[in-house]
Amino acid sequence: MTTDIYEILKQRALNLFNDRQLLDKPVQIHARALSTEEAIGNPEADDFPLQKGNERLMQATFEEACGQAFTDLYGDFEGTLAEVMEMRLHNNYRRAIFTATLNAVLSHMGLIRNTIHCKDKGPSVCAEKLADYIGTQCGKVRITQIGFQPKMVEHLAARYPFRIIDLDEDNIGKEKYGAMVEGPEATDDAIDWAELLLVTGTTLANGTITSFLNKKPVLFYGTTIAGAAYLMNWDRFCDQSI
Repeated sequence: MTTDIYEILKQRALNLFNDRQLLDKPVQIHARALSTEEAIGNPEADDFPLQKGNERLMQATFEEACGQAFTDLYGDFEGTLAEVMEMRLHNNYRRAIFTATLNAVLSHMGLIRNTIHCKDKGPSVCAEKLADYIGTQCGKVRITQIGFQPKMVEHLAARYPFRIIDLDEDNIGKEKYGAMVEGPEATDDAIDWAELLLVTGTTLANGTITSFLNKKPVLFYGTTIAGAAYLMNWDRFCDQSI
């Protein structure tokens, strides 16, 4: 099931890349793990996954454009675009390379924007605008958020019926910003309960994204999902990214 999504993404991306003859060009793709300071600056919180060291932000560069992907399995990569598109996506490292590269190339083509993570006060501003956006688009709906992002939890739990699912054992079972963090065993129940799923784009890089598709309305957030959201016509919110 997971493979199907990536095969669809690859085919749609290849159609675009072939039309622009990008695969035949001797282009180098670089990916490196950014430090916490490089990635998010000082967001005035200390429990972002990047700050805790559970995830890193890999950045791909394609000519003048950059694209990013959150991942827990990171490292450098250098090759051609064709090699990335032919890569077997059997672990988080390879899915992160594919995802970051997809974001960089589609940004280079002018098809997507907001592919670089916001810094400093950006996450807080984004979360406040997200709460307003959901209210305008959906009303006061029951929200299940997938993936702990502290500023979003802080703003959404104060305004909506809210549940949060996270994989980090340090967070599970603890109250954060007025919401109890639940573990993955509660996912099915939280999806059934929700009227809207707010899902981190990291699910694309860690291979769990299909667990949240075609069940309830989904709003993705973050830079990681930028390219896939464009190719699949998924809704995405990422207000303060660059």
